[in-house]
Amino acid sequence: MPAALHPYLNFEGNSREAFEFYGQALGAIPQFVTFGEAGAVPADNPAADKVMHGSLEVTELIRLYVSDVIEGMSPEGFVQGTNVTLSLMGDDETLLRSAYQRLSEGGSITMPLEKQMWGDVYGSFTDRFGIIWQVNIGAPEQA
Repeated sequence: MPAALHPYLNFEGNSREAFEFYGQALGAIPQFVTFGEAGAVPADNPAADKVMHGSLEVTELIRLYVSDVIEGMSPEGFVQGTNVTLSLMGDDETLLRSAYQRLSEGGSITMPLEKQMWGDVYGSFTDRFGIIWQVNIGAPEQA
């Protein structure tokens, strides 16, 4: 996928419930990875069973992503009203790096665009209008 824009939803611990509901309503099966499965928190941490990343791929063009907000994830924690972000993702590194650079001008960087534990290059920021963005650059798919 060269580049696509998808909504990324954040919940206060009930993202699995929300995405199971959305999946039933939209005719798709959600997929989840917990913070514990990803090794982001120890297995005995109360957040281990919370969703680190979930996806609901309804069609090629309709995809939603989700995460539970856990302690330490953001300085303000979960805030209703700012729990939807825009996620640019794909394998077009030039386009996505340029988008990250240009869209973050005048805003504030939350996470620099860097290689992450899941293998992709990822970064996030709030633009100068208060919109939260995520950029994820995956390795190009091999034919």
